[in-house]
This record gives sequence, C-alpha cells and structure tokens, in this order.
Amino acid sequence: MSAVSKAGADGEIRSIWLRQRRRPRGEPPLSLPRIVEAAVALLDDEGIDRLTMRRLAERLSVAAPSLYGHLDTKEDVIDLAVDAIFGSAPTEQSDDWRADVTAVLVAWRGSLLQHPWAAAVPARRRPTIGPNFLAWMEILQSSLVKAGFAGGALSSATWALYNHVMGSAASQTALRITDEERRVGQEQLLDRCPTLAARGYLYDDDWDGSFTVGLGYLLDGLQLQLDRSGDGA
Repeated sequence: MSAVSKAGADGEIRSIWLRQRRRPRGEPPLSLPRIVEAAVALLDDEGIDRLTMRRLAERLSVAAPSLYGHLDTKEDVIDLAVDAIFGSAPTEQSDDWRADVTAVLVAWRGSLLQHPWAAAVPARRRPTIGPNFLAWMEILQSSLVKAGFAGGALSSATWALYNHVMGSAASQTALRITDEERRVGQEQLLDRCPTLAARGYLYDDDWDGSFTVGLGYLLDGLQLQLDRSGDGA
C-alpha cells in the first residue's frame, strides 16, 4: 500500500499537503487556522456529508469566495480538518515497543471517536499525509523498527495495526441499530446462524473490549514473528 496516491494522467497534484501554498493578496479577513477550527466544528456538528464551502463560509460569517484565498476545494478542508484532530504527537518513546504502539493506536482511536466523521475519511481516495498524522505514523513505524521489524515485515505489521484501529473506529461510529432491530434480528439468527445466535451477535457492542483484546492478539502475533525470525526481516 502506498502512502501517497498517484497523480492524475495530467500530473496534477491534488493533496493540499503536496501543493505549493497559495498566498492571498492583501490582508484577508481569514486565517487558515481559523478556517480549520470552524471546519472541525462544522463537521462535528453536522457530519461530512453536510460540508460545503458555502456552509463553512456561513459559519465564518464571510462570503464563500473568501475561502479560496486559502483553499482550492472541499477536499482541502477535509484534509486539513483530519490532520487537526490528531494534534501533536509525543516527542519521547519508551523502551517498550508494545507500550508505544498501544499508546499510538489508543490515541488515534480516541481522536476518531471524538470526531466520528473522520473515521470514514481514510477509506476515501485521498491519502492521509498531514504533518500531525505523519508524526504519529512515524512513532508507530519507529517503534516497530526498534522491535526488530524491517522490509516487508515492517510494512505488513504497520498496516495490520493501522487497519485494526481504523476499522474499529469506523465500525463503532457507523453502526446504527435500535433495540427492536436487535431483538428481531437476534430471533432470525436462531434458525440461520446458530453460533451467532448463541453468542448474542447483535448484542455484542463492547467496542472498547474488542479493540483492546484484538490489539493484544495482533501484538502477540507480531512478537511471535519476531521470535521466529530472530531479526524480524
């Protein structure tokens, strides 16, 4: 999996993180941090499907064209807002790679659950390559490197952990089911899927527990690979 998406056939660079920033003429009434703060608030209140440049401009009490002194598209807004929710990564790491990896993933998940709209963004075509997010990815990979992973093993370990936290947050924030739907659905499982029915599949919503246990399984498996290979390569 590549961290950076390919450019279009005409060589266009779509990500705001890779384009040269536009310098507005004169003294604009807006600053980029102010736009991003308003965008995060709008996304938190109304969700990603309701985000438009017009609605963002209304929240800022400006005309929509004012935004284009800083941004080209709505996708730029999303890129900036996603990076903003991750905040600053810690600058120090411990000697325990499992503890450092766990801290990174728990922090990611917390940010995504606090801003549910962001959990769906990684599934879109644009890569997540803002400076805040990349700082967290740097901690994740450097922790794995210190543990002994290298080459293809490092890439596989990184994306297994990444997919675990992103999948967990996306599932938790997207699931919408009523008590009656659980009851009726559980009854229908009795004949179709007896194993699921016996274990209360539709009542299983211990998201925190499942995430923590699943992460433990992944880390145990990664440690086993290290033990088997000696150097993780």
